Amino acid sequence: MEYHLITLVCHILIATLAIIFLWASASTHITKSPPNIPEVQLPEKCVLEVASVLRFEANRGLALLREIASGRELKKFLAFIAGLWVLSMVGSWFNSVTLFYITFVLLHTVPVFYEKYEDQVDPFAEKAMVEIKKQFAVFNEKVLSKVPRGPLKDKKKD
Repeated sequence: MEYHLITLVCHILIATLAIIFLWASASTHITKSPPNIPEVQLPEKCVLEVASVLRFEANRGLALLREIASGRELKKFLAFIAGLWVLSMVGSWFNSVTLFYITFVLLHTVPVFYEKYEDQVDPFAEKAMVEIKKQFAVFNEKVLSKVPRGPLKDKKKD
């Protein structure tokens, strides 16, 4: 249909609000009672807890980015760059809302799948990790070992 989620939600909200508005306006001209629209409020405690968790996670992410940018760990840097590159490629294939939806579904189904089939997944994951380590050893031998490194500086001790 090529109908995006945000557009669909907005059109549903427009239709709903128009119907409720017309019903409330028409109720004064006919002998019907106006719609009872409840007042909805978010509790302050809930909002503060969510904000606190978001702040903590943002600080953790910023600390990780600072650690990667410090230049101490080449493996982390390359893994992060590769991850961003893969994410950019996947992001170009999908609409951002679709990508968000897929991520949301995966985050809610993969843990359940793992708990249910943990005995079958763990041996497969171990085999995959062994293969990844072999491939990285080859990459390290052919590429990373040939990258020139500068002399290490002694850290100052106070």
